[in-house]
Amino acid sequence: MKKLLVLIAAFVLVFGLNNTTDVLAADGDFEIAMITDSGTIDDESFNQGTWEGITEFCDAEGLTYKYYKPAEISDNAYLAAIDLAVQGGAKVVVTPGFLFESSVYAAQTTYPDVKFILIDGVPHTPDYATFETAANTMPILFNEHESGFLAGYAAVKEGYTSLGFTGGMAVPAVVKFGVGFVAGAYYAAEEMDIVLDFNSDRYTYFGDFGPSDEHKNLASSWYVSGTEVIFSAAGGAGASVMAAASDNSALMIGVDIDQSGQSATVLTSAMKQLGEAVKQALQLYVDDAFVGGTTVTKGAVNDGVALPMDTSRFTTFNQAAYDAIYAKLVDGTVVVPASHEELVTFFTELDATQYAAAKSFMDFDAPSADAIGGTYTPAEDTTEEVKNNEVLFGVLGVVIGAAAGAGVMFFMGKKQ
Repeated sequence: MKKLLVLIAAFVLVFGLNNTTDVLAADGDFEIAMITDSGTIDDESFNQGTWEGITEFCDAEGLTYKYYKPAEISDNAYLAAIDLAVQGGAKVVVTPGFLFESSVYAAQTTYPDVKFILIDGVPHTPDYATFETAANTMPILFNEHESGFLAGYAAVKEGYTSLGFTGGMAVPAVVKFGVGFVAGAYYAAEEMDIVLDFNSDRYTYFGDFGPSDEHKNLASSWYVSGTEVIFSAAGGAGASVMAAASDNSALMIGVDIDQSGQSATVLTSAMKQLGEAVKQALQLYVDDAFVGGTTVTKGAVNDGVALPMDTSRFTTFNQAAYDAIYAKLVDGTVVVPASHEELVTFFTELDATQYAAAKSFMDFDAPSADAIGGTYTPAEDTTEEVKNNEVLFGVLGVVIGAAAGAGVMFFMGKKQ
């Protein structure tokens, strides 16, 4: 028995440690490492877009590479994965997502000879008291609001007027996607002198980035009520919106990478050129010209954001129209807002003579500051039909409860 207990303890120890690191990669030496965030390497979103950039570059340059999937979402788990990568010989560690900000803050000091590429974040302490980017760390941020703007503009130009937005969580990158989407949609509406149905009741955050029936049901309720297109900046949770769109013969807009291949419901995708950004950073490493210590920002001006026009399912909005609005972002004719405050200013400062509608932003029933900030609570539906349904379900609940109680009494009587 004692020997058996020892064997069991050893088994738990070995496999327990393996599960805390959960290394998923090809065997062999490597030079470039990536640590996945809360998603998987094939999440068809942020992780996958970054990883594909790494593999394409490394294959072309003859570099070895590997990725690690932490067992949980925590700074300790991320640091453990970084430790393993460095121990395995990694000279560059790529971390995709704001969740790595604190772990990279610690790792950049622990491993001063290792290069860190932090996507969508800047290094700081867990309490946000100290922000510091070391000379061996290159944070890369994107102008998500510009990408969202292009998606909203294109959707309205395509002829859709009833829109919605779902984000994963109200973190800076997702908030900017949403603000830009609103700006682009209403900018196009002003040009076309049309009214949109896009307000706070069609603007929400799921609270996480994973797919679920709850997320699907929410999106379905919007589609049923007339929403034509939902932009989902929610990582893997976007799959729930795709499923809802499919069930309701509706459309959605993907995020981060070209998601057109995932579902026929994807109208277009608000892309961040993740792969290109990583390849550019790795090229600097190969050229011995890696520059850390400062944040790199990717936007329209340096081809950091885009819509995949070749795979988008547009029938009206064309390449010429896309190029025209994109050029306005590049030359500064249109400066896309990144917050609700900037959004209000953006519309109130439009030249009224430029558009037939000649309205200020506040004339629109658009998403509010609370909705964009993730603190909005939809008003309770008090229509007669809804109230009647509530009464009906209440009565049914009493009837079902009474029937269940009677059934229990009958069963107990039979037992006696």
